[in-house]
Amino acid sequence: MQGDALGPLDVRDPGLLRLIAEEMARIHAIHAHNGCIPKPNLWIKMRKYFSLVATEFTDQASNTRIQQEVPSQEVLEQEMAWMKEHLSQLGSPVVLCHNDLLCKNIIHNIKEGHVRFIDYEYSSYNYQAFDIGNHFNEFAGMSELDYSLLPSREMQLDWLLIYLQAYKRFTQKGGDVSWHELETLYVQVNKFALASHFFWGFWALIQAKYSSIDFDFLGYAVLRFDQYFKTKPAVEAMKIPE
Repeated sequence: MQGDALGPLDVRDPGLLRLIAEEMARIHAIHAHNGCIPKPNLWIKMRKYFSLVATEFTDQASNTRIQQEVPSQEVLEQEMAWMKEHLSQLGSPVVLCHNDLLCKNIIHNIKEGHVRFIDYEYSSYNYQAFDIGNHFNEFAGMSELDYSLLPSREMQLDWLLIYLQAYKRFTQKGGDVSWHELETLYVQVNKFALASHFFWGFWALIQAKYSSIDFDFLGYAVLRFDQYFKTKPAVEAMKIPE
């Protein structure tokens, strides 16, 4: 595919931000052609990941760093149950999601003036707000996480307005985007960003156990879980507008 893979600074550029929001809306508008109502796979996948690493929390487990640095199995299970109950009720539509939209998975073709996404191995039907919240988390980078780079409320609202306008266009549900729609999506996205931290935290624990790649996956998992617990109080207090 022709073009350049983006970095954490590129996704903040107003011109590229617009292209990315519109491309995600285009993918989210692809519907299931067999007429079925798709179900989100977030909770099934998260539970599956958790079951793969649960053995590392026992007294006999060899990985003492997990037992020392990662929240306990009981705490992680409680948080998963809270998320499933809380986030499932937010009314976020289930759409075709990329689920792994980190910067390097976005290819910018300057000549053609568009962006395209690559690496669909994690794609599935999932909550619209998860895909967007996950992308916003990726503003922090990967190899050296810097959460000061997360998009501000103002930047998020700019992104979400472009997205909603494009999503309405692609789904042929025209009309202006209301303040209520914009604020609702903003709250949904920030709440589902919590699930993104957990999802990739579990993923990193699995990589720490099985991967041959030279990267501190366990350290990455700890940072993702830490960010979850750090942001949860403020995000939990957010309310969908009446």
